Amino acid sequence: MTVDPPLVLDIDGTLTRPQGWGIDPRVFDPLREWDAPVVVATGKAFPYPVALCHFIGIPELVVAENGGVVYTGDDVFFTADREAARAVTEEYRAAGYDLGWGPEDTVNRWRETEIAVNLEQPIDPLREIAASHGLEVIDTGYAYHVKDAAPNKGEGIETIADHVDVNLGDCVAVGDSINDVSTFEAVGRSFAVANADEAAKAAADEVLEEIHADGTLAVLERVRNGGA
Repeated sequence: MTVDPPLVLDIDGTLTRPQGWGIDPRVFDPLREWDAPVVVATGKAFPYPVALCHFIGIPELVVAENGGVVYTGDDVFFTADREAARAVTEEYRAAGYDLGWGPEDTVNRWRETEIAVNLEQPIDPLREIAASHGLEVIDTGYAYHVKDAAPNKGEGIETIADHVDVNLGDCVAVGDSINDVSTFEAVGRSFAVANADEAAKAAADEVLEEIHADGTLAVLERVRNGGA
């Protein structure tokens, strides 16, 4: 009997509504009914993908903060230290800039290993300050992420695969951004939604015609139960 392949899915730009922000609720039922592990791999802070798994009703297999935090359902692994990112934040603010999320900053409030900066903020001084602390800045299309250069989503997925006995060669991944390139390199088959950036499109096995959740839903339909 054929079964569904394991999935690795980004959130923003991949599970979101075609108009952009907000999870498309049409993905909930297919993912809850999926007959294989579903890994949520995102740049978002750790609590967000955990909550998403909880509300969908699937096991909490999570790669968060671009690989900085990995949750196997039993153990949490931190692969980077936020202290350097905090130092970048302080220096960036001292230079007269702001992270751009308002005084409560729920984008970074629960972040464990990196910081995210609003795309409306200047990136050049951010890159310069981050580099002085040995960090990199990646533009995911939704935020500038200041992070340790070593951890990435692909390595996080490998950690989960080791702990839940998943064959990465069987995995199907869908993403939209440069931070999904390492994911695409780690799995057996990868798809970039039509709204993906050029790095993701170049790394994917296939670029879809559909955008956002429309593209992801098309992939789920195609690969369900061992489909093409």
